[in-house]
Amino acid sequence: MKIIDCLAREVLDSRGYPTVEVELTSENFQARAIVPSGASTGEGEALELRDDDKNRFLGKGVLKAVHNVQKEIAPAIIGKEFVEQSILDSLLRKLDGTSNKSHFGANAILPVSMAYARLSALENKQTLSQGIAKNFGTSGLTLPVPLMNIFNGGKHADNGIAIQEFMIIPAGFSTFSESLRAGVEVFHHLKKILHQKGLTTAVGDEGGFAPRLDPSLAAGAEAGPGSHEKVMTLLLEAIQMAGYKAGSQIFLALDCAASEFLNKDKKNNTEYWFEGSSRTSNEMIQMYEKWVSHYPILSIEDGLAEHDWEGWATMTQKMGKKIQIVGDDLFVTNPEILKKGIDLKVANSILIKLNQIGTVTETLDAMKMAHQAGYTTVVSHRSGESEDAFIADLAVGTEAGQIKTGSASRTDRTAKYNQLLRIEHALGNRAKYPGKAAFKI
Repeated sequence: MKIIDCLAREVLDSRGYPTVEVELTSENFQARAIVPSGASTGEGEALELRDDDKNRFLGKGVLKAVHNVQKEIAPAIIGKEFVEQSILDSLLRKLDGTSNKSHFGANAILPVSMAYARLSALENKQTLSQGIAKNFGTSGLTLPVPLMNIFNGGKHADNGIAIQEFMIIPAGFSTFSESLRAGVEVFHHLKKILHQKGLTTAVGDEGGFAPRLDPSLAAGAEAGPGSHEKVMTLLLEAIQMAGYKAGSQIFLALDCAASEFLNKDKKNNTEYWFEGSSRTSNEMIQMYEKWVSHYPILSIEDGLAEHDWEGWATMTQKMGKKIQIVGDDLFVTNPEILKKGIDLKVANSILIKLNQIGTVTETLDAMKMAHQAGYTTVVSHRSGESEDAFIADLAVGTEAGQIKTGSASRTDRTAKYNQLLRIEHALGNRAKYPGKAAFKI
């Protein structure tokens, strides 16, 4: 496939901040891709290049990244033939020449890589999920179980709740569409419950509700003891009101984003400030163990900070056979860091975010390594998303088994669910849905 044109432009993400869109053109087709952006980021992520010009978009502009596509990347790929994804991605990495893609910016490199994946699929008369499946070596028939973020906290809200995401997992159903319907119905019943309690039903960045459970809580103040359990109780109430059974049909999951509530008064990475008190790694683990015994929690993501490797090892040893323990900020979709985790027996699952590593090939490499080690994979959106539904096809093509793409509101989130519904419909009776088996516990 020969690339005959490469264009980049500044477009808007779901938070109203600029991001980069790239269009690649071959002799027969054209394909485009938009790169997402995260709010809660791990230190090891590939660099997102911003302009820092306070006179444009509060310094969030991406004209530098657009320039790098137009003036650095495009001349190197236009007129060239690429027989597979890895060759293009290898060239992009070589042109950038840095370990974290800080020269061009991952937000310049990734949309080129994503657009190539789409263009390659078109050239081969395949859907994107089929193209990824061929590259990854799967049948591409398995739909992912959705982890639906219906209550937001942390950096995704301003309600005093430290934990970033409270999710429901409708895993006890036989098809993806049935699972999605159940999750949507729980979402709407939670809205009714919050309304009845006089709480706001405004939504956060990822489409989940973000009320201040204690209306008297001052802006910026942290919610006190028991506040997080109150959220989980609300979710269980919504599940019951929707007519489903918690613990058999619908489960709970948490994305703690614990690096965000490290005790800033301490200089180590093992002291946390949570619900108004300082806690050690072991005390956090004990709290999670208590929660798992009281609530139908199937998965905990980033329960400890990204540098608290000893704590992660302890948590995995104590809880790894009971629940899925997901590394996000810990692994940042990086095969080298994941290998360290596998060697140290840390976590049993990895969150997959394309823009953490910066190319499609490196993303697939991380997923292959995880699967070979028996780790589960959870394909994930970012808090700053777009109408681009690439991750839906990625989840099916790699048969990841799980996807995190937000709540049942905001078009930037439902775009991914709608794409999964299209894929399920196209597959017909060949479509598979793993349900709880996707969690391998």
